Amino acid sequence: MLKSYISRADGTLEEIIDIEIGSWISLVNPQEEEIAQVLTLLNIEHEIIPDALDEAETPRIEREDHYIWIIVDIPVEVHQQRNSLLYDTIPLTIIVTENYFVTITLRENNIIEEFVQKKVRGLYTFKKTRFVLQILYVIATYYLKYLRQINQKTNKIEEALHESLRNQELYSLLSLSKSLVYFTTSLKANEKVMEKMLRSNYLKMYEDDQEILEDAIIENKQAIEMAHIYSNILSGMMDAFASVISNNVNIVMKFLTSITIILAVPTMIASFYGMNVYLPMQDVPQAFSTIIVFCLTLSIIIGLIFIRKKYI
Repeated sequence: MLKSYISRADGTLEEIIDIEIGSWISLVNPQEEEIAQVLTLLNIEHEIIPDALDEAETPRIEREDHYIWIIVDIPVEVHQQRNSLLYDTIPLTIIVTENYFVTITLRENNIIEEFVQKKVRGLYTFKKTRFVLQILYVIATYYLKYLRQINQKTNKIEEALHESLRNQELYSLLSLSKSLVYFTTSLKANEKVMEKMLRSNYLKMYEDDQEILEDAIIENKQAIEMAHIYSNILSGMMDAFASVISNNVNIVMKFLTSITIILAVPTMIASFYGMNVYLPMQDVPQAFSTIIVFCLTLSIIIGLIFIRKKYI
């Protein structure tokens, strides 16, 4: 899908049909004809597109003769896996030329929507350096947002695990743990890109622009630290609660075994009196009630012994 936007003199962002100089071209899971149209317009080689559409592409920044292209990883909500939301990262490619600003992503995502829905202040499509830095800052804030969501989900799973005998909660923790691995890897790669931008003169930056980049780097570092902390917490929690679930199962098995032993005593006595042989008290009229009382008394005594020894 190809859409183009341009900032007007009053600062409003407007979607346009015909691509104009100074516009922002947004490609989301683009078709071949859309890719060819943009390549022709920008006069750049086709080799850049496979990199932009490769989910495993490493974040980096490179300068060519008449354009700069940047690849960074952005966080996305992927799907429900075993009723647990899984987070992942996908590449976002930014191409900056003299006349146009291009973004390429594999699927729709909240970062691009933030700009499309005009939630970012001071957005001007013709201020390309500022636009790049705003995108980097929004990406860092979304990492922090999703990390907080992961922490909240972890706390809910922790509450459920205290009484759980199932593996479902552990599957949920595993999904969140995988998400944190993706986040940590992508955040570190993004950090290298931003620090390279700060050191090198890839984009002409004014003082305000440099402050935005420094803020983005700070947010990114905070996200890295949070991802490390949550990852360590999750790792320890999975080990601990795997033991808790195993222990809960053992407690249930111990309880059921105790109940089985208590019920086995009257069952055994009743089995004896079901034999077709001569048995004690078989000629006594009160034999049935006497045996029932004896079985109940014996079961109660065994039950009290098990309770005292904390078997049940």
